[in-house]
Amino acid sequence: MIRATVIALALLASCTDETISGYAADGAVWQLETLNGKPFNTSATLTFPEAGKIAGQAPCNSYFGQQTAPYPWFSAEAIGSTKRACPDLKAENTFFAALGKMTLSEAAGNTLILSNDAGDEMVFRVSE
Repeated sequence: MIRATVIALALLASCTDETISGYAADGAVWQLETLNGKPFNTSATLTFPEAGKIAGQAPCNSYFGQQTAPYPWFSAEAIGSTKRACPDLKAENTFFAALGKMTLSEAAGNTLILSNDAGDEMVFRVSE
């Protein structure tokens, strides 16, 4: 009996999403508003389509990747994207560089803040 209970609890725990996607609103599309306290003047989004995954639309290209660090930690890994050129490639490079430096996350209501110990910060809000 005890062994069956331990196995059941282990299986249940393995189904729980301990990453930011388990704490952020289901199906939310997070729109980047500010980067290091300054308005991000082009469009960039972040979503959590399933446990351990990230995706979104950068200023020029759609992207995807992994995020398996347990909440409140954050680590964007194995990011891939489409390869379309556009006038906002500089902003896109800035976005990807910042996303790759983030190590902490905080989800509260319609706000998502990604940050790191160096003081960098990305503030996202759920887009309507």
